[in-house]
Amino acid sequence: MKTTFKVRMSSHDAHYGGNLVDGAKVLALFGDAATELLIRRDGDEGLFRAYEKVDFLAPIYSGDFLEIEAEIINEGNTSRKIEFHCYKIIASRPDIAPSACDVLEEKILTTYAIGTCIVPKGLQRNNG
Repeated sequence: MKTTFKVRMSSHDAHYGGNLVDGAKVLALFGDAATELLIRRDGDEGLFRAYEKVDFLAPIYSGDFLEIEAEIINEGNTSRKIEFHCYKIIASRPDIAPSACDVLEEKILTTYAIGTCIVPKGLQRNNG
């Protein structure tokens, strides 16, 4: 099971100088994607338990458009292992004008993660 959504980073998302967005913002978006997957899969938001891997690979700035992908890659009795990707698909260009952007020919992987969520006992739906 997989979900994908797109979002634009605003000036409110910038945390550091140069309008750099905090990596924690991407982790919050991964949490939103996990919530959607668990609701679709089990009818419950579940709880995020842990990340086993998080790689921040490229910077994100206010004005950038991101594409978030999440996919359940393994299921236990009460756990769901999820793989996450965050891609930059449109890059802000404040060097040209405050509202200028470039649509990227190839999306840029900015963040990769694997995490585990827990669904409360008795709330898991059958696979079939």
